[in-house]
Amino acid sequence: MMIRIALLGAALAALAPAQSTVIVRPRMIDDVLVNPNMGIQTFQRYARQPLFAGTRWSEVGPEAAVVDSRGPVEFPASSVAYLRWFWSQLEPARGQYRWEILDTALDEARKHNQSLAIRLMPYDQSNPLPEWYRNSGARRANKPSDEDGKIWSPDASDPLFIQSWSALVREAGKRYDGHPYLDSVDISTAGYWGEGWGPYLPEWPIHKALIDVYFDAFPRTPLLVNFDQLEALVYATKRGAGWRLDCWGDMGRPGKGNWSHMFDLYPEQLARAGLQDAWRQAPVSLEACGVPGTWKQWGFELKPIFDQALRWHVSTVNIKSTAIPAEWKAAFDEFQKQIGYRFALRRFEHPAQARAGTMIPISMWWFNAGVAPVYREYQLALELRSADHAARIPLSADVRKWLPGDSVYEGTVYVDASLPPGEYRLRVALLDPRTGQPALRLASEGRQSDGWYDVSAIQIR
Repeated sequence: MMIRIALLGAALAALAPAQSTVIVRPRMIDDVLVNPNMGIQTFQRYARQPLFAGTRWSEVGPEAAVVDSRGPVEFPASSVAYLRWFWSQLEPARGQYRWEILDTALDEARKHNQSLAIRLMPYDQSNPLPEWYRNSGARRANKPSDEDGKIWSPDASDPLFIQSWSALVREAGKRYDGHPYLDSVDISTAGYWGEGWGPYLPEWPIHKALIDVYFDAFPRTPLLVNFDQLEALVYATKRGAGWRLDCWGDMGRPGKGNWSHMFDLYPEQLARAGLQDAWRQAPVSLEACGVPGTWKQWGFELKPIFDQALRWHVSTVNIKSTAIPAEWKAAFDEFQKQIGYRFALRRFEHPAQARAGTMIPISMWWFNAGVAPVYREYQLALELRSADHAARIPLSADVRKWLPGDSVYEGTVYVDASLPPGEYRLRVALLDPRTGQPALRLASEGRQSDGWYDVSAIQIR
């Protein structure tokens, strides 16, 4: 009797209509994608603004809005503007901060569809410390008769330097930490440009304390530490900072002997620090040694420069808003397609039909064709849309874990019970959690005018 029942059940199952499944394989595209927090930066400029002439640039950050170019600008489209200012610009009198400079910069970045990366710098050979500080009784590290005596270098161990510089950083953090258009902040401490190298560095405990000020002041904003001083590099990255270097591309400049940053410092320094995998948690940013025009003048090969950047898993590069040599533009385009993150939806599987008010299985295969993850949170979302109705479904996926290569989302989603019967388009997007709007461009076909990607169709009964 039990055998007959089992046979009857098997026969009925064979006669029942099978639940059909739809499998879609979106085509990848080969476009340069302009996405948040990655790519080629503008420097002391915003998108669509005039480039610096020739191979020179300014280290003095703009204090007001810069006028856009009237015609097209021959420079890669950019999502990040990188600006830096000297202490004397920001605090011309003790305790009197010119925050309107940074307010303007953040507003200009927003208007140009960019975010703002910044550095606050103490001084350099041409831009001295604030006059009020030099006349405050603060200790000087060098003498007028020294070889570098023309520039007043501070003793970074002086309590007055520690107090005054840290106050600037803390006040900036109070005002700007977590700002939605603040991309990142450089950790700037002592020495020229605040890069933490040179003959007048403080002892490590003091240098460490100057670094700690940034983690206290900017707990919600990504930080980048300069590469030059090994102990500082290791300490800050272990605390969660990304790293940056500022002589990317130096393959041996004329008059520098047989020594170069790319062959004799940078790869070895990263290995000594044991930071080959630091890119998995925080971004890598590179600044050109000179500019591409000087690379050309110096006879450098472009491919090894790009190859090393990709081995470092770079997210952003600064070529100082100067022109790319015409014969190198195609190579820069290809380079842009590889740096940072580059998400493509390769396979999407779902039932052909579903009943409103029920759960359905969804499977997606995603591919990150870039060399880095996305370091900010974005919401993977699915939408069912007809001519008159729509339902948005957030999916539980941490896209920050989508490292270069393949990732899979598999789960069940609820079909809104209020959806009337009919055919619905299935659309996907990566949303900005702050605005709820599509934020990232994909390396896949199907992008709609509202930023969602049309993938497939499903029949709702």
